Amino acid sequence: MRIYFDHNATTPLDPRVANAVAEVLRDDFGNPSSVHYFGQRAKRLVDSARAAVASLIAAKPSEIIFTSGGTESDNFAIRGAADAPASGHRRHLIASAIEHEAVLNTLKALERHGWRISLLSVDASGVVSPDELAEKIDHDTALVSVMHANNEIGTIQPITLLAAIAHEHGALFHTDAVQSVGKVPVDVTALGADLLSLSAHKFNGPKGVGALWLRRGVRLSAVQTGGRHERNRRAGTENVPGLVGMGIAAEISKQNVGGASASCAALRDRLENSLLESVPDTAINGARDQRVPNTSNISFDRVEAEALLIALDLEGIAVSTGSACSSGTLEPSHVLRAMGLPHRRVQSSIRFSLGNGNTLAEVDRVIASLPPIVKRLRGLTQASTRRRGRDDHSATQPASSGVDR
Repeated sequence: MRIYFDHNATTPLDPRVANAVAEVLRDDFGNPSSVHYFGQRAKRLVDSARAAVASLIAAKPSEIIFTSGGTESDNFAIRGAADAPASGHRRHLIASAIEHEAVLNTLKALERHGWRISLLSVDASGVVSPDELAEKIDHDTALVSVMHANNEIGTIQPITLLAAIAHEHGALFHTDAVQSVGKVPVDVTALGADLLSLSAHKFNGPKGVGALWLRRGVRLSAVQTGGRHERNRRAGTENVPGLVGMGIAAEISKQNVGGASASCAALRDRLENSLLESVPDTAINGARDQRVPNTSNISFDRVEAEALLIALDLEGIAVSTGSACSSGTLEPSHVLRAMGLPHRRVQSSIRFSLGNGNTLAEVDRVIASLPPIVKRLRGLTQASTRRRGRDDHSATQPASSGVDR
């Protein structure tokens, strides 16, 4: 039996979604921009998906712009706002230091073109301070971007307060909600944001489709030009099967989000509490209260996270060391570093992210499997340290004279 505890990276496709996508691939090949029967049939499917996605976040269908996923949505929000005529003389952008790379690298690119960038720090729990935003924002700020929930530690930010500060200074506010939509109820009006990004594959939909919610009245410059698709806001023939799949996934998520959240939280808490009790020198990274219900980031002192990840995978248990978009790099987590955690703790942290379909039996298997693995890896680390100590000691001894006795 294999156990999948990496739902923040991606989620399994719901069978109902898979069936709907397959049906559209087979039967509805029309281009939604065509005026004939086949095209209009496809257009109705796209319109239905738009309505379902809008309903999931308590928005209006006309405010939804379909994209290829969270990365494009983040790029569209930031670059579109930066280039919009409404930004005028404003040349300052603000984000938190723990944003996804889709935001941080976009800001770096704009910085090379003369934009002034400010990053907000976070406290030891990974939470942004509204007071710091109030200090850094000024009359030159065009946009503030702070994620709703962090992908590595799950912390939920005080978006309503942050958005209010941005609006007081005439700036737009964008939130990357890729890790919160489908996990907790999201209401764009209650959040007070102007722009919100989401991605289908984070709530059991297909990869390659997402959306940007754009509050009515907000003007963005298109970053992908061509035809008049998406009301002249994003050119390109729509991915009809993918959008249908996202619409079905959105409908399922809206129906189940409350119960699924409670179930995930109970499993996660059992996992956390048991591991903290059974494995010495462990700690939770991030806030334990204000976070999405499926995510737990735990550090295991004196254990390299990569070694632990591989050992768990050999046992059939899939977890992560952080953002899937940064996997394969040797860089430590920028999120944990921004929280001020010591290097050894950053290097020993594992993310468990649960989702629909995970069971109590799976959690209990991880609880049983992980302590002996940690003990074994700590023993190897200790033995390696002793060997290095002996080697270093030998290296300082005087060389033999070579004289036979």
